Amino acid sequence: CYLYRSDPNDVARVEHLTFVCTRSREDAGPNNHWMDPAEAHRKIDGLFEGAMRGRTLYVVPYCMGPIDSPHARCGVQLTDSPYVVLNMQIMTRMGEQALRRIEEGETFVKGLHSTGDLNPDRRFIMHFPEELSIKSFGSGYGGNALLGKKCHALRIASWQAREEGWLAEHMLIMGVQTPRGRTHYIAAAFPSACGKTNLAMLVPPVSMRGWKIWTLGDDICWMHVGADGQLRAINPEAGYFGVVPGTNANTNPNAYEMIRRDTIFTNVALTEDREPWWEGLEHGTPTIDWQGRAYLQQNGPAAHPNARFTVAAKNNPVYSGAAEDPQGVPISAILFGGRRREVAPLVYEARNCAHGVLLGAGMASETTAAAVGATGVVRRDPMAMKPFCGYHFGDYWNHWLSFEARSSRLPRVFHVNWFRQDLEGRYLWPGFGDNLRVLQWIVERCEDRAGARETPIGFVPRAEDLALQGLNLEAAQLEALLSVDAAAWHREATAIGKYLDEFGPRTPERL
Repeated sequence: CYLYRSDPNDVARVEHLTFVCTRSREDAGPNNHWMDPAEAHRKIDGLFEGAMRGRTLYVVPYCMGPIDSPHARCGVQLTDSPYVVLNMQIMTRMGEQALRRIEEGETFVKGLHSTGDLNPDRRFIMHFPEELSIKSFGSGYGGNALLGKKCHALRIASWQAREEGWLAEHMLIMGVQTPRGRTHYIAAAFPSACGKTNLAMLVPPVSMRGWKIWTLGDDICWMHVGADGQLRAINPEAGYFGVVPGTNANTNPNAYEMIRRDTIFTNVALTEDREPWWEGLEHGTPTIDWQGRAYLQQNGPAAHPNARFTVAAKNNPVYSGAAEDPQGVPISAILFGGRRREVAPLVYEARNCAHGVLLGAGMASETTAAAVGATGVVRRDPMAMKPFCGYHFGDYWNHWLSFEARSSRLPRVFHVNWFRQDLEGRYLWPGFGDNLRVLQWIVERCEDRAGARETPIGFVPRAEDLALQGLNLEAAQLEALLSVDAAAWHREATAIGKYLDEFGPRTPERL
């Protein structure tokens, strides 16, 4: 394993310095920072002038998706960062195979990157969707510098996907294998800090013997309508760039196992034995903090809260070989979810495709206020794509709705919320491995084998529809988890309507 320390001013994505540069400002939409392409090129090219003098230039041809897949897309990144090269080698299919695809005439995304002088005032991440190009200057951090990840695989790819009739989404892909041996593939979108990686690598509880979970991806999902009319998905990435604090043998045993070897750690602490350490690790003591200083408690956390691991997907003990299928896997269900202490029940199913798009468009997470019982601030994050959609959200929702006409075999759509709390602030649902009980209901709904009650917001399971054996849940807890408060939902629907109105006339009337 290896440790990399970034500059203390360069530790996260910089959304306020991330621009989508389309010829028409309207096309970028209010969900993006926009700059005129000519002005953007002029501004960033001036910064690039002479920036790599005396440095090594690396040319990185890469492929997003299985190398032999017709649904994969290629790119070439020029960079002066060895850290970027090593991460791209893990995160993408990089090198000769990708170059061969490009040489055969495939369109590719052009990426130019320099760490520059790491000055936060001279830092920009520019996307030019109409030119299929990206220019990033002044940061060496993952999302800003590994151009295959959010820049290419979401912002540029979402634009390409609309033009070409597919979807580029901020979603995990997992396989849920039933005791009867049938595997359903699920794609799920959650905002940050809602447990996407943990769900993708879930370990079934002891009481659910015979169920298995397979990981295909934990972050990005490209979906297209297959020859059979089903929505099929590939994971464009070949590795994981995950947040490491909080990861241990209990919270995510599979992730913990896979990062024990062949891993690049970014901004973690070190123990006396030069072992990596982070908050949430259940053994060891930090002696050197993430900035390379002797660890002192008064300096704050030993590892940066956004410390990362980069590791090959194949290191995951439950990695699915189906992730290499060039045609992708058929998606049975799409899940949307957020962190809501109230309002949203544990799980509910949309009535139809258009209703499913509304569930995604109205997705939100709640920041809990310090005072117990006070409602948190609700932040909307449609389809978990707010920082990543490369064009106007109104056009994006219209594109989602267009799939009704493309296929009669679309996945069912569900909304989940693992984070319901009681009035004292205690979580009502145990979460982690027990989330498989909800996934069981979802796959059985896909097989038309599970019951539900119809409510104003969609189909909600009754207590008897869920596999609750081995769980110590009180009746009142269960009732609260599955309740639909009409007054609260009137307020929620009004709030969603106001949010959609912010995107103006391009917002689909149907929503």
